[in-house]
Amino acid sequence: MPDPRILKQAILERLSRVIDPETGVDVVRMRLIEDLTVDDQGHVAYKFHPSSPFCPIAVPLADAIRRAVDEVEGVGTQDLEIVGYVMSEELTALIREAMDKAGREVDAT
Repeated sequence: MPDPRILKQAILERLSRVIDPETGVDVVRMRLIEDLTVDDQGHVAYKFHPSSPFCPIAVPLADAIRRAVDEVEGVGTQDLEIVGYVMSEELTALIREAMDKAGREVDAT
């Protein structure tokens, strides 16, 4: 079982390599990831808050974030919620569908 503190740090380190193409700054420094929690079973829950309600790259950026978290050793499942975006519910559903297709267990919010 992964240590939640170590796993959380590994996730943040991996996310610091996900760059917002509009600004050239990583999503961690931009504070686009909120409420990141990790439990001792490797379940990760977090929110992605695009830089604006009409962010034109929210979909590919959310997918890049999801894939980056998935790459971290020790992550069992993840629950990603998109907030502060004009189509938050639709984008969250789209990302969860992608996670389902990838064979990952997804928790409902």
